[in-house]
Amino acid sequence: MICRGFVIGDGQLVARVSTLSTLIGLVLILGAACNRQDPSTVRFASTSEPAVNNPPLNNPPASTAGPGISYADVVSRVSPAVITIHSQMRVRAPEQYPFMDDPIFREFFGDRGRPPQQPLQRRTGLGSGVIVSADGYILTNHHVVDGAEQIKIDMNDSRTFDARIVGSDPPSDLALLKVDATNLPVLSLGNSDRVRVGDVVLAIGNPLGIGQTVTMGIISAKGRQTGLSNGSFEDFLQTDAPINQGNSGGALVSTNSEVIGINSQILSPSGGSIGIGFAIPSNMARTVMDTLVRTGKVRRGQLGITVQKVTSEVAEKLKLRDQRGILVAQVQPGSAADRAGVRQGDIITTFNGTEVNEPNTFRNLVAATAPGTDVTLTMQRDGREQQVRAILGEFRQQVHQQDR
Repeated sequence: MICRGFVIGDGQLVARVSTLSTLIGLVLILGAACNRQDPSTVRFASTSEPAVNNPPLNNPPASTAGPGISYADVVSRVSPAVITIHSQMRVRAPEQYPFMDDPIFREFFGDRGRPPQQPLQRRTGLGSGVIVSADGYILTNHHVVDGAEQIKIDMNDSRTFDARIVGSDPPSDLALLKVDATNLPVLSLGNSDRVRVGDVVLAIGNPLGIGQTVTMGIISAKGRQTGLSNGSFEDFLQTDAPINQGNSGGALVSTNSEVIGINSQILSPSGGSIGIGFAIPSNMARTVMDTLVRTGKVRRGQLGITVQKVTSEVAEKLKLRDQRGILVAQVQPGSAADRAGVRQGDIITTFNGTEVNEPNTFRNLVAATAPGTDVTLTMQRDGREQQVRAILGEFRQQVHQQDR
């Protein structure tokens, strides 16, 4: 028995498979059948038991796998609320002879030889978004709609709506859109703080415009920074679920059908997915979304200090007993921290009662607190612990991204 192969497209041979005799095939089939595991002894995860709550395994995995696990029920629940975003923006072609606008040139030559003005060109953009309210609020990335003059969204049921920007926040790369519609399918934002490295996740969006696509992976890391976002307020969930162009703004969902992240970036030498993708945590997205709904703009607190991690070398140099906290490397004159008495060389261990050991974590805690808020810092100075109170200033975009 020989399989001659099959062809696709213009007749190009794709695969050719040969088998051994029918007898050997029969033996293989019977062998595989005898190797099946009794499914009654296997306990599979269900969507009613989120991955974030799974207990640790007490027994090693069986040597043979049981029937495969499907996430079709999760996809059927969440996919109607993930939409495609089409944006258009006008781009003027650069002038080839800018000196023709010089008054002296025009005094002698007038408009002779002046080329016709280039017409405005339109550039289109493609991305994804997540419907977060039945009355038409949609979360997406800032870079998906940045500069857009016209935005349309495509639903899975073939409906199309015009959308407007409620507000956009470049530092977090988040934007909130609104369409005039009711009774839309929605996705709830889960608690991204409860997500663990190793949890199974699904990435849903419209990569390269081919249509809605679902990919699967795990949470590879938490608290990542890439330095690519404007303002660099980053606290990414890293995933190996394939993310490509067009997935931006789409949903990263857990196995209990909640959004735990908004897909935002990838790292790749080629521009295609290599399994290093980043999503904005849902808790950050919720904070930004609520602020944009209320005011249309996000305001962030700022202390006015530059901080760095307490490494073993730093701890040894400063004669610290351990590596807790973060080191104040610089204090901006006249800032909130300066007025509160914070000094270079101080070690900040808590912010409003929350322990801080990573500069990124500390920065996001400060930024998430409204300007004008009275905050308490616990610090180590000269081997003694003390507390200081500061009234936060407001973050300004032109301030260097390392200033907190």
